[in-house]
Amino acid sequence: MKIVIAIDSFKGSMSSLQAGESAGRGVSRVFGDADIIIRPLADGGEGTVDALTLGCGGRLQKSRVTGPLGKKVSCQYGIVEESKTAIIEMSAAAGITLIDENERNPLNTTTYGVGEMIKDAIKKGCRNFLIGIGGSATNDGGAGMLQALGFDFLDKDGNQVPYGAKGLEVLEEINDDNILPELSECSFQIACDVTNTLCGEKGCSAIYGPQKGATPTMIMQMDKWLAYYAKLAKEKYPDADARYPGAGAAGGLGFAFMTFLNGKLCPGVDIVLRETRLEEYIRDADMVITGEGRLDGQTVMGKAPAGVAKIAKKYNIPVLAFAGCLKEDAILCNENGIDAFFPILRNVVSYEDAMKVQNAMNNMEAAVEQAMRLIKAVRKE
Repeated sequence: MKIVIAIDSFKGSMSSLQAGESAGRGVSRVFGDADIIIRPLADGGEGTVDALTLGCGGRLQKSRVTGPLGKKVSCQYGIVEESKTAIIEMSAAAGITLIDENERNPLNTTTYGVGEMIKDAIKKGCRNFLIGIGGSATNDGGAGMLQALGFDFLDKDGNQVPYGAKGLEVLEEINDDNILPELSECSFQIACDVTNTLCGEKGCSAIYGPQKGATPTMIMQMDKWLAYYAKLAKEKYPDADARYPGAGAAGGLGFAFMTFLNGKLCPGVDIVLRETRLEEYIRDADMVITGEGRLDGQTVMGKAPAGVAKIAKKYNIPVLAFAGCLKEDAILCNENGIDAFFPILRNVVSYEDAMKVQNAMNNMEAAVEQAMRLIKAVRKE
Protein backbone atom coordinates (compact mmCIF):
# COMPACT_ATOMS: atom_id res chain seq x y z
CA MET A 1 0.00 0.00 0.00
CA LYS A 2 1.33 3.43 -1.00
CA ILE A 3 0.38 6.38 1.20
CA VAL A 4 1.35 9.93 0.31
CA ILE A 5 1.48 12.39 3.22
CA ALA A 6 1.45 16.13 2.51
CA ILE A 7 0.49 18.24 5.52
CA ASP A 8 0.79 22.01 5.80
CA SER A 9 2.67 23.46 8.75
CA PHE A 10 0.76 23.98 12.00
CA LYS A 11 1.57 27.67 12.33
CA GLY A 12 3.53 28.40 15.49
CA SER A 13 3.96 24.70 16.18
CA MET A 14 4.92 21.86 13.79
CA SER A 15 6.62 22.42 10.47
CA SER A 16 5.22 20.63 7.43
CA LEU A 17 7.97 18.02 7.64
CA GLN A 18 7.47 17.45 11.38
CA ALA A 19 3.74 16.97 10.87
CA GLY A 20 4.35 14.62 7.96
CA GLU A 21 6.92 12.52 9.76
CA SER A 22 4.64 12.22 12.79
CA ALA A 23 1.77 11.08 10.61
CA GLY A 24 4.09 8.63 8.91
CA ARG A 25 4.98 7.04 12.24
CA GLY A 26 1.28 6.66 12.99
CA VAL A 27 0.77 4.84 9.69
CA SER A 28 3.77 2.58 10.27
CA ARG A 29 2.42 1.42 13.64
CA VAL A 30 -0.48 -0.20 11.81
CA PHE A 31 0.73 -0.81 8.27
CA GLY A 32 4.37 -1.67 8.79
CA ASP A 33 4.99 -2.58 5.16
CA ALA A 34 3.34 0.51 3.67
CA ASP A 35 5.27 2.60 1.16
CA ILE A 36 5.06 5.99 2.89
CA ILE A 37 5.95 9.09 0.86
CA ILE A 38 6.24 12.32 2.85
CA ARG A 39 6.16 15.54 0.84
CA PRO A 40 6.47 19.12 2.13
CA LEU A 41 3.45 21.38 1.75
CA ALA A 42 2.66 25.09 2.03
CA ASP A 43 0.23 27.62 0.57
CA GLY A 44 2.52 30.58 0.02
CA GLY A 45 2.51 31.77 3.63
CA GLU A 46 4.63 30.77 6.60
CA GLY A 47 6.72 27.68 5.86
CA THR A 48 6.79 28.15 2.09
CA VAL A 49 10.56 28.60 1.90
CA ASP A 50 11.21 25.42 3.87
CA ALA A 51 8.59 23.39 2.01
CA LEU A 52 9.55 24.50 -1.48
CA THR A 53 13.29 24.34 -0.89
CA LEU A 54 13.03 20.82 0.50
CA GLY A 55 10.54 19.74 -2.14
CA CYS A 56 12.71 21.04 -4.98
CA GLY A 57 15.98 19.65 -3.64
CA GLY A 58 17.46 23.05 -2.86
CA ARG A 59 19.48 24.49 0.00
CA LEU A 60 18.78 27.19 2.56
CA GLN A 61 20.77 30.40 2.43
CA LYS A 62 21.14 32.98 5.20
CA SER A 63 21.35 36.69 4.55
CA ARG A 64 21.50 39.85 6.67
CA VAL A 65 19.27 42.60 5.37
CA THR A 66 17.43 45.76 6.38
CA GLY A 67 14.44 44.96 8.56
CA PRO A 68 11.04 46.69 8.47
CA LEU A 69 12.17 49.47 10.84
CA GLY A 70 15.58 49.93 9.24
CA LYS A 71 17.58 47.77 11.64
CA LYS A 72 19.46 44.76 10.30
CA VAL A 73 17.78 41.35 10.59
CA SER A 74 18.96 37.86 9.76
CA CYS A 75 16.73 36.02 7.32
CA GLN A 76 16.67 32.82 5.32
CA TYR A 77 15.70 31.96 1.78
CA GLY A 78 16.09 28.95 -0.49
CA ILE A 79 18.17 28.38 -3.61
CA VAL A 80 17.62 25.60 -6.14
CA GLU A 81 20.87 25.49 -8.08
CA GLU A 82 19.63 23.37 -10.98
CA SER A 83 16.95 25.84 -12.05
CA LYS A 84 18.69 28.99 -10.73
CA THR A 85 15.64 29.61 -8.56
CA ALA A 86 15.42 31.61 -5.35
CA ILE A 87 12.54 30.94 -2.94
CA ILE A 88 11.77 33.93 -0.74
CA GLU A 89 9.19 34.97 1.85
CA MET A 90 8.91 38.75 2.09
CA SER A 91 7.94 38.39 5.75
CA ALA A 92 11.48 37.20 6.54
CA ALA A 93 12.68 40.74 5.86
CA ALA A 94 9.57 42.89 6.30
CA GLY A 95 7.08 40.80 8.25
CA ILE A 96 4.73 42.08 10.91
CA THR A 97 5.98 39.50 13.41
CA LEU A 98 9.39 41.20 13.34
CA ILE A 99 7.92 44.25 15.09
CA ASP A 100 6.54 44.64 18.59
CA GLU A 101 2.90 45.68 18.56
CA ASN A 102 3.65 49.07 20.10
CA GLU A 103 6.14 49.84 17.30
CA ARG A 104 3.86 49.08 14.37
CA ASN A 105 3.53 52.08 12.08
CA PRO A 106 3.27 51.69 8.30
CA LEU A 107 4.49 55.24 7.78
CA ASN A 108 7.91 53.97 8.82
CA THR A 109 8.09 50.31 7.79
CA THR A 110 9.95 49.44 4.61
CA THR A 111 10.31 46.61 2.09
CA TYR A 112 13.94 47.55 1.42
CA GLY A 113 15.18 44.26 2.88
CA VAL A 114 13.07 42.29 0.41
CA GLY A 115 14.99 43.94 -2.41
CA GLU A 116 18.25 43.15 -0.66
CA MET A 117 17.29 39.47 -0.50
CA ILE A 118 16.54 39.47 -4.22
CA LYS A 119 19.80 41.26 -4.93
CA ASP A 120 21.74 38.74 -2.84
CA ALA A 121 20.14 35.86 -4.73
CA ILE A 122 20.94 37.49 -8.07
CA LYS A 123 24.59 37.75 -7.07
CA LYS A 124 24.51 34.03 -6.28
CA GLY A 125 23.32 33.27 -9.81
CA CYS A 126 19.54 33.08 -9.39
CA ARG A 127 17.37 34.31 -12.22
CA ASN A 128 14.01 32.78 -11.32
CA PHE A 129 12.14 33.85 -8.20
CA LEU A 130 9.25 32.32 -6.28
CA ILE A 131 8.16 34.86 -3.68
CA GLY A 132 5.51 34.63 -0.98
CA ILE A 133 4.21 38.05 0.04
CA GLY A 134 1.96 37.32 3.01
CA GLY A 135 2.37 38.71 6.53
CA SER A 136 3.80 42.12 5.71
CA ALA A 137 4.30 45.01 8.12
CA THR A 138 4.51 47.51 5.27
CA ASN A 139 2.42 49.85 3.16
CA ASP A 140 5.11 51.48 1.02
CA GLY A 141 3.88 50.17 -2.35
CA GLY A 142 7.09 48.16 -2.68
CA ALA A 143 9.10 51.37 -3.05
CA GLY A 144 11.75 50.21 -0.58
CA MET A 145 12.25 46.93 -2.41
CA LEU A 146 12.62 48.73 -5.72
CA GLN A 147 15.11 51.21 -4.27
CA ALA A 148 17.28 48.31 -3.10
CA LEU A 149 17.25 47.01 -6.68
CA GLY A 150 18.47 50.32 -8.06
CA PHE A 151 15.25 52.15 -8.91
CA ASP A 152 15.39 55.83 -8.01
CA PHE A 153 12.40 57.13 -6.08
CA LEU A 154 13.13 60.83 -5.89
CA ASP A 155 11.67 63.90 -4.20
CA LYS A 156 11.45 67.35 -5.77
CA ASP A 157 15.12 68.00 -4.97
CA GLY A 158 16.31 64.78 -6.61
CA ASN A 159 16.99 62.96 -3.34
CA GLN A 160 15.89 59.42 -2.55
CA VAL A 161 12.63 59.43 -0.60
CA PRO A 162 12.81 58.05 2.96
CA TYR A 163 11.80 54.56 4.02
CA GLY A 164 8.16 53.70 4.65
CA ALA A 165 4.83 54.92 3.33
CA LYS A 166 5.84 58.43 4.35
CA GLY A 167 8.36 58.37 1.52
CA LEU A 168 5.52 58.28 -0.98
CA GLU A 169 4.25 61.61 0.37
CA VAL A 170 7.25 63.40 -1.16
CA LEU A 171 7.68 61.21 -4.24
CA GLU A 172 7.94 63.22 -7.46
CA GLU A 173 9.94 61.07 -9.87
CA ILE A 174 10.60 57.37 -10.58
CA ASN A 175 13.74 56.53 -12.55
CA ASP A 176 15.07 53.16 -13.67
CA ASP A 177 18.40 54.25 -15.17
CA ASN A 178 20.43 52.66 -12.37
CA ILE A 179 18.66 49.34 -11.82
CA LEU A 180 20.54 46.07 -11.60
CA PRO A 181 21.18 45.00 -15.22
CA GLU A 182 20.51 41.36 -14.31
CA LEU A 183 16.85 42.18 -13.62
CA SER A 184 16.16 41.95 -17.35
CA GLU A 185 17.09 38.25 -17.15
CA CYS A 186 14.87 37.52 -14.13
CA SER A 187 11.35 36.16 -13.82
CA PHE A 188 9.14 36.58 -10.75
CA GLN A 189 6.26 34.35 -9.69
CA ILE A 190 4.44 35.83 -6.72
CA ALA A 191 2.42 33.70 -4.33
CA CYS A 192 -0.59 35.91 -3.68
CA ASP A 193 -3.94 34.85 -2.24
CA VAL A 194 -5.63 38.21 -1.78
CA THR A 195 -7.52 40.20 -4.40
CA ASN A 196 -7.31 43.69 -2.95
CA THR A 197 -6.64 46.61 -5.26
CA LEU A 198 -3.91 49.12 -4.50
CA CYS A 199 -6.22 51.99 -3.50
CA GLY A 200 -9.79 52.69 -2.47
CA GLU A 201 -12.17 51.12 0.02
CA LYS A 202 -10.86 47.63 -0.80
CA GLY A 203 -7.27 48.82 -1.08
CA CYS A 204 -4.33 47.83 1.08
CA SER A 205 -4.42 50.93 3.27
CA ALA A 206 -8.10 50.60 4.20
CA ILE A 207 -8.20 46.82 4.64
CA TYR A 208 -4.81 45.97 6.11
CA GLY A 209 -3.59 49.31 7.43
CA PRO A 210 -5.23 49.01 10.88
CA GLN A 211 -3.48 45.73 11.74
CA LYS A 212 -0.18 47.36 10.79
CA GLY A 213 -0.72 50.24 13.19
CA ALA A 214 -2.42 52.79 10.93
CA THR A 215 -4.89 55.31 12.32
CA PRO A 216 -7.88 56.49 10.25
CA THR A 217 -5.94 59.63 9.34
CA MET A 218 -2.93 57.58 8.20
CA ILE A 219 -5.19 55.38 6.07
CA MET A 220 -6.55 58.37 4.19
CA GLN A 221 -3.07 59.81 3.70
CA MET A 222 -1.49 56.56 2.53
CA ASP A 223 -4.31 55.86 0.11
CA LYS A 224 -3.82 59.28 -1.49
CA TRP A 225 -0.03 58.84 -1.69
CA LEU A 226 -0.37 55.38 -3.25
CA ALA A 227 -2.78 56.75 -5.85
CA TYR A 228 -0.23 59.40 -6.89
CA TYR A 229 2.53 56.76 -6.90
CA ALA A 230 0.39 54.62 -9.21
CA LYS A 231 -0.14 57.64 -11.49
CA LEU A 232 3.62 58.25 -11.75
CA ALA A 233 4.22 54.56 -12.39
CA LYS A 234 1.64 54.44 -15.17
CA GLU A 235 3.22 57.43 -16.90
CA LYS A 236 6.45 55.43 -17.15
CA TYR A 237 4.96 51.94 -17.46
CA PRO A 238 1.66 52.14 -19.40
CA ASP A 239 0.59 48.63 -18.37
CA ALA A 240 0.58 49.54 -14.67
CA ASP A 241 -2.79 48.61 -13.21
CA ALA A 242 -3.54 49.72 -9.65
CA ARG A 243 -6.97 48.04 -9.85
CA TYR A 244 -5.64 44.59 -10.69
CA PRO A 245 -6.72 42.01 -8.08
CA GLY A 246 -3.75 41.51 -5.78
CA ALA A 247 -2.09 44.85 -6.56
CA GLY A 248 -2.71 45.78 -2.93
CA ALA A 249 -1.11 42.62 -1.53
CA ALA A 250 1.56 43.23 1.12
CA GLY A 251 0.91 46.97 1.22
CA GLY A 252 1.25 47.39 -2.55
CA LEU A 253 4.14 45.00 -3.06
CA GLY A 254 1.98 43.10 -5.54
CA PHE A 255 1.68 46.28 -7.62
CA ALA A 256 5.45 46.81 -7.52
CA PHE A 257 6.23 43.30 -8.74
CA MET A 258 3.71 43.46 -11.58
CA THR A 259 4.56 46.97 -12.72
CA PHE A 260 8.32 47.19 -12.38
CA LEU A 261 9.50 43.57 -12.51
CA ASN A 262 6.88 41.99 -14.79
CA GLY A 263 5.89 39.67 -11.95
CA LYS A 264 3.02 37.22 -12.23
CA LEU A 265 0.61 36.83 -9.31
CA CYS A 266 -0.51 33.23 -8.69
CA PRO A 267 -2.34 31.42 -5.87
CA GLY A 268 0.34 30.29 -3.44
CA VAL A 269 -0.79 26.69 -3.24
CA ASP A 270 -0.71 26.36 -7.04
CA ILE A 271 2.94 27.39 -7.09
CA VAL A 272 3.89 24.98 -4.31
CA LEU A 273 2.03 22.00 -5.75
CA ARG A 274 3.47 22.60 -9.20
CA GLU A 275 7.05 23.19 -8.15
CA THR A 276 7.16 20.20 -5.76
CA ARG A 277 5.54 17.98 -8.43
CA LEU A 278 3.16 16.52 -5.86
CA GLU A 279 0.84 15.09 -8.51
CA GLU A 280 3.61 12.74 -9.71
CA TYR A 281 3.69 11.17 -6.23
CA ILE A 282 -0.08 11.07 -5.74
CA ARG A 283 -1.30 9.63 -9.05
CA ASP A 284 -0.60 5.97 -8.11
CA ALA A 285 -1.18 6.23 -4.35
CA ASP A 286 -3.72 4.17 -2.43
CA MET A 287 -4.38 6.92 0.12
CA VAL A 288 -3.47 10.55 0.72
CA ILE A 289 -3.11 12.18 4.13
CA THR A 290 -3.14 15.97 4.44
CA GLY A 291 -4.05 18.62 7.02
CA GLU A 292 -3.24 21.97 8.62
CA GLY A 293 -3.42 23.70 11.98
CA ARG A 294 -7.08 24.68 11.65
CA LEU A 295 -9.53 23.10 9.27
CA ASP A 296 -12.54 25.29 8.46
CA GLY A 297 -14.59 26.75 5.66
CA GLN A 298 -11.61 28.80 4.51
CA THR A 299 -9.66 25.61 3.82
CA VAL A 300 -11.62 25.02 0.63
CA MET A 301 -10.90 28.58 -0.55
CA GLY A 302 -7.48 27.83 -1.98
CA LYS A 303 -5.61 26.51 1.05
CA ALA A 304 -3.06 23.73 0.78
CA PRO A 305 -5.13 20.71 1.97
CA ALA A 306 -7.85 21.53 -0.57
CA GLY A 307 -5.22 21.68 -3.30
CA VAL A 308 -3.92 18.26 -2.29
CA ALA A 309 -7.45 16.83 -2.24
CA LYS A 310 -8.19 18.22 -5.69
CA ILE A 311 -5.22 16.38 -7.14
CA ALA A 312 -6.12 13.14 -5.36
CA LYS A 313 -9.69 13.23 -6.64
CA LYS A 314 -8.44 13.37 -10.23
CA TYR A 315 -7.32 9.78 -9.59
CA ASN A 316 -10.21 8.77 -7.30
CA ILE A 317 -7.89 8.38 -4.31
CA PRO A 318 -9.31 8.65 -0.74
CA VAL A 319 -8.14 11.63 1.30
CA LEU A 320 -7.93 11.95 5.10
CA ALA A 321 -7.12 15.22 6.84
CA PHE A 322 -5.85 15.93 10.36
CA ALA A 323 -5.94 19.29 12.12
CA GLY A 324 -5.16 20.93 15.43
CA CYS A 325 -8.71 22.23 15.65
CA LEU A 326 -11.90 22.01 13.61
CA LYS A 327 -14.56 24.64 12.98
CA GLU A 328 -18.19 23.78 12.33
CA ASP A 329 -17.94 24.85 8.72
CA ALA A 330 -15.06 22.40 8.16
CA ILE A 331 -17.80 20.10 6.86
CA LEU A 332 -17.39 21.96 3.58
CA CYS A 333 -14.13 20.03 3.20
CA ASN A 334 -16.17 16.84 2.74
CA GLU A 335 -17.78 18.42 -0.29
CA ASN A 336 -14.38 19.36 -1.71
CA GLY A 337 -12.40 16.16 -1.84
CA ILE A 338 -11.53 15.44 1.80
CA ASP A 339 -13.35 12.23 2.62
CA ALA A 340 -12.91 12.45 6.39
CA PHE A 341 -11.13 14.74 8.84
CA PHE A 342 -10.02 14.36 12.44
CA PRO A 343 -8.76 16.58 15.28
CA ILE A 344 -5.46 15.49 16.76
CA LEU A 345 -6.01 16.82 20.30
CA ARG A 346 -6.62 13.99 22.76
CA ASN A 347 -7.63 15.96 25.86
CA VAL A 348 -8.36 19.46 27.08
CA VAL A 349 -5.11 21.39 27.42
CA SER A 350 -3.99 25.00 27.42
CA TYR A 351 -3.23 26.69 24.13
CA GLU A 352 0.43 26.83 25.11
CA ASP A 353 0.60 23.08 25.73
CA ALA A 354 -1.25 22.28 22.51
CA MET A 355 1.24 24.36 20.53
CA LYS A 356 4.36 22.73 21.96
CA VAL A 357 6.05 20.95 19.09
CA GLN A 358 6.61 17.62 20.79
CA ASN A 359 3.05 17.50 22.10
CA ALA A 360 1.68 18.27 18.65
CA MET A 361 3.87 15.62 17.06
CA ASN A 362 2.77 13.01 19.59
CA ASN A 363 -0.87 13.93 19.06
CA MET A 364 -0.53 13.70 15.29
CA GLU A 365 1.10 10.27 15.49
CA ALA A 366 -1.59 8.94 17.84
CA ALA A 367 -4.52 10.33 15.83
CA VAL A 368 -3.22 8.93 12.54
CA GLU A 369 -2.53 5.56 14.16
CA GLN A 370 -6.14 5.25 15.35
CA ALA A 371 -7.51 6.23 11.93
CA MET A 372 -5.32 3.56 10.35
CA ARG A 373 -6.54 0.97 12.87
CA LEU A 374 -10.09 1.73 11.85
CA ILE A 375 -9.21 1.29 8.20
CA LYS A 376 -7.47 -2.01 8.96
CA ALA A 377 -10.44 -3.27 10.94
CA VAL A 378 -12.92 -2.38 8.18
CA ARG A 379 -10.75 -4.04 5.57
CA LYS A 380 -10.75 -7.30 7.56
CA GLU A 381 -14.53 -7.36 7.42
